[in-house]
Amino acid sequence: MEENDTFDPETTKAREVAAEAGQDPTDFLSLLPHYYRGEVGQMSTRVSRLDQSIDWAIGAIVAMLALSFASPDSPPYFLLIGMLALMIFLLFDVRRYRSFDAARSRVRLIEENVFANAFNPEGTVHRKWRAELADDLRKPTLKVTTREAMTRRLRRVYFPLLSVLLVAWFFRITVFVPGEHWNETAAVPGIPGYTIVILVALFYLCTLVVTIWPTPRQAKGEYHGVEPGDWKANK
Repeated sequence: MEENDTFDPETTKAREVAAEAGQDPTDFLSLLPHYYRGEVGQMSTRVSRLDQSIDWAIGAIVAMLALSFASPDSPPYFLLIGMLALMIFLLFDVRRYRSFDAARSRVRLIEENVFANAFNPEGTVHRKWRAELADDLRKPTLKVTTREAMTRRLRRVYFPLLSVLLVAWFFRITVFVPGEHWNETAAVPGIPGYTIVILVALFYLCTLVVTIWPTPRQAKGEYHGVEPGDWKANK
């Protein structure tokens, strides 16, 4: 290869090669599908990680139910351990959901302003979408708050799972062992039963408040009857 044919990344021309492609419609449209597929791939990977968290949570519930109901002598506090495990999985899930929403937001921005416009040029186009997307690629941000992500994951997945454990625990300390007072059954070594009941009630009350408390929507998507918020806000 001749000397003048070598690629020098420090030259102005080399640094601006992508900018030139962005100015040329043909080059830009040939580049866009590759980027779009990459973002969709990232989004799919993050969805798979969310599914893994749910699978682990369900597996933990099944294990705790099996241990707690194996025999009347099995301690019911296995179900309390299951509640704690679910909250740990929820924390993992919230972090993964926020990462998923960030990728989904970029995908939706392209779909709204490129593909939708290709199918119907008379539709609305966000004029600054390219600048916003470029800014997010340079300085990625999470688009949904921790509180909203936790509320959404509780509503969709984790509060129903916690409710299953609550019903099972109530049945375990009241009906499963005939002739034994619930205060005795609910007790944990070193902690009386009525204290455990109060703690569990407070835990579920707080979880219910977080689940049903209304939050301003920032998650990107239009499947829930509300307008999404500003997806580029720093959280």
